[in-house]
Amino acid sequence: MSKSLIIAEKPSVAQDIVRALTPVAGKFEKAADYFENDRYVVTSAVGHLVEIKAPEEYDVKRGKWSFAHLPVVPPHFDLAPIDKAKTRLAAVVKLVKRKDVTELINACDAGREGELIFRLIVQYADNLKTPLSKPVRRLWLQSMTPQAIRDGFDKLRSDEQMRGLADAARSRSEADWLVGINGTRAMTAFNSRDGGFFLTTVGRVQTPTLSIVVEREEKIRKHVARNYWEIKADFGAAAGEYEGKWFDPSFKKNDDADRRADRLWNEAEAQGIAAAVKGQPGVVTEEAKPSTQASPLLYDLTTLQREANSRFGFSAKTTLSLAQALYEKHKVLTYPRTDSRALPEDYLGTVKQTFEMLAHEDMPGPLKDLSQHASKALKAGYVKPSKRVFDNAKVSDHFAIIPTLQAPKALSEIEAKLYDLVVKRFIAVFYPSAEFMVTTRITKVAASGTQHHFQTNGKVLVNPGWLAVYGKEAQDEDANLVAVQPGESVSNEGVSLNALATKPPARYTEATLLSAMEGAGKLIDDEDFKAAMQEKGLGTPATRAATIEGLILEKYMLREGRELVPTAKAFQLMTLLRGLDIEDLTKPELTGNWEHQLAEMEHGRLSRDQFMKAIGDLAERIVKKAKEYDRDTIPGDYATLKAPCPNCGGVVKENYRRFTCTGSAGAEEGCGFSITKIPAGRSFELHEVEQFLVDKKIGPLEGFRSKAGWPFTAELKLAHDEVESQWKLEFDFGEDAKQAEEGEAVDFSAQTTLGACPKCGNSVFEHGSNYVCEKSVGPGPSCDFKTGKVILTQPVDHTQLAKLLETGKTDLLENFVSNKTRRKFKAFLAFDKKEGKVSFEFEPRAAKVPAKKAAAKKAAKA
Repeated sequence: MSKSLIIAEKPSVAQDIVRALTPVAGKFEKAADYFENDRYVVTSAVGHLVEIKAPEEYDVKRGKWSFAHLPVVPPHFDLAPIDKAKTRLAAVVKLVKRKDVTELINACDAGREGELIFRLIVQYADNLKTPLSKPVRRLWLQSMTPQAIRDGFDKLRSDEQMRGLADAARSRSEADWLVGINGTRAMTAFNSRDGGFFLTTVGRVQTPTLSIVVEREEKIRKHVARNYWEIKADFGAAAGEYEGKWFDPSFKKNDDADRRADRLWNEAEAQGIAAAVKGQPGVVTEEAKPSTQASPLLYDLTTLQREANSRFGFSAKTTLSLAQALYEKHKVLTYPRTDSRALPEDYLGTVKQTFEMLAHEDMPGPLKDLSQHASKALKAGYVKPSKRVFDNAKVSDHFAIIPTLQAPKALSEIEAKLYDLVVKRFIAVFYPSAEFMVTTRITKVAASGTQHHFQTNGKVLVNPGWLAVYGKEAQDEDANLVAVQPGESVSNEGVSLNALATKPPARYTEATLLSAMEGAGKLIDDEDFKAAMQEKGLGTPATRAATIEGLILEKYMLREGRELVPTAKAFQLMTLLRGLDIEDLTKPELTGNWEHQLAEMEHGRLSRDQFMKAIGDLAERIVKKAKEYDRDTIPGDYATLKAPCPNCGGVVKENYRRFTCTGSAGAEEGCGFSITKIPAGRSFELHEVEQFLVDKKIGPLEGFRSKAGWPFTAELKLAHDEVESQWKLEFDFGEDAKQAEEGEAVDFSAQTTLGACPKCGNSVFEHGSNYVCEKSVGPGPSCDFKTGKVILTQPVDHTQLAKLLETGKTDLLENFVSNKTRRKFKAFLAFDKKEGKVSFEFEPRAAKVPAKKAAAKKAAKA
């Protein structure tokens, strides 16, 4: 009997499909890697099982990243199993090859990436001995509820319908590979010319994203504060006091973004106005106008990530992970990886059912409050057709993120927070606009023959509308203005003159960077490319979080609180790409061009071969520019250090590769002092090199790489070479490493022991940059206990080390900084007896928010 093989993207989705099909297709039997009944075999990948790779003769291994092996533009791509997924791949391929399987159904996530995962598995199976000739159909799901899955099987799409998307998915993957591999290896080869291994990654999305952050930081660094003055006055009316701010009614905007109607740029003029109006009465006129504010649109993923970052400090990666769990595990949200903020026009009935669920289900914890708003919307008839919400033209592969018909059972605290955001937005979008009365009050003060104008603004909430869903039922008290009569004369109770200064633009947070990535198309001049990026931006909703995390992992950016700060390595990359005249890698036009062409391919208007030929040409041009660059340095905007030359006291300046002494003022040349900017593949930050030149040592610092590319941590020092009479940079791995290497005995007699070694019971002492067992150093060590005095930037003082040795655990320490994310975290240091070393121990997690008593008991047992 012939059967259809259904391939889902993840095991949990395969289980959902089985549960949904059982009532209509019969019971499934469970095997090791699949489910089966008389009609279907259901299995799954675990994300990507196969990756593209260059054929063996074109492959370039690490350690051979030189221009001699570039460019890499293979005539075709081979496929290779992903190491950790080999077993799963073999199981899926075996099912694909089964003789009784006569049809394949692609049930991977709806979109380019899901299409690619399925197509690569089938291609891999097709390349093994006997070719496949089995028809393919596509399951396209927006929601994971059982009914939505059954509906999807009633509307399976044909393979021909998906051909354009499949070509676009494969082309985008191969193009990213070509630009990423050739760009990264060319820039790494260029930066490693002087020795060492300086990994310099570039990519179609990551590099323009980094450029946005670097350009903002350049504006911040170049900002010169300008002083200005504001004048405020307190006026007394019959009904009470109010404040007004001086402004120039004749002000017109120009190219100077700092100029405002209420700013004065001359102190003497400001003082003159303040003195003139002091004590002088004013005459009031005011205008009140009604104003409305519609609710924000439904969430797409990027908007949800932005708001979760602003509200809760969640990273984009965390928000995506939570939304995916709410969709896949809990089934309470629709598909989250969407760039649409509208719903299909035939979805009104489903929306009404969802409101019924929200109104009547016993929601957990703080979500209970939302039921009254859902009930009110139903009773008042708010849920009705509206182009703001229901618009097929604004729905791409997926519609907006909304709650499903499934009520939440047991969500964690942070899952409940994100679900609450989505539900509130979903309810609010159907509510009426909020209504305000906006009042503009002008107080005119006549002084010395001149009329001076002071403005006061008020905004009174008349009808909360959708704001009621967010708990804003009444106007904030401080927004109410004291009443005045038309033409009333008011007394001047006091005048204040405030000296202020302009501020540089704010650094990007994840929320604002996501907005910039989403809106990157606005920066493009070409109308076709701009149109292609109008709904896309840099990356996709599903990949933007990974792009930001990747830039942090590669040390191009750091997280400082909620701010994203570009590193010296980021500035160096931008300088290099500009200097080599391949700046298009830093511009969103590259993505705009690709998105435009991929969209054309999806609709059958551009061939895949044509697109890939152009990408190959781009990869070759990138390598050619780097390979043929023959000047000593790259032109750029370089710094002059404040710290003097340690050798002669002269001025030290930065160039592309080094910090070099240029001599004292007026000197033709420097004394010869020079150190690399990137010792062992790690870029000096400016503040670090300033400290290094003054203190002649710094560290321990992380992020160095050996010639083979392996990371290590070390201190740096400036050592004086007596022969050359010059200071030179050296690595310092600590006195303990030096003595151990030389096999010298270590004398601890002048120290007091900090406690007993947890491994052998002998004494522990401070030694170099570590705390060590006395038997772990010197000739013939018999123990290996050692732990750092500084761990992930967190100092471990004698008190905490003694507590660790005595009790097995320190106090909770708060200033660890993750190597991967650069975020601070709290942890205990504890001795792990099983592993025989000091490790992290974390605070217990907060309890989950239970839906009902049964769920609460279950959570308690856990």
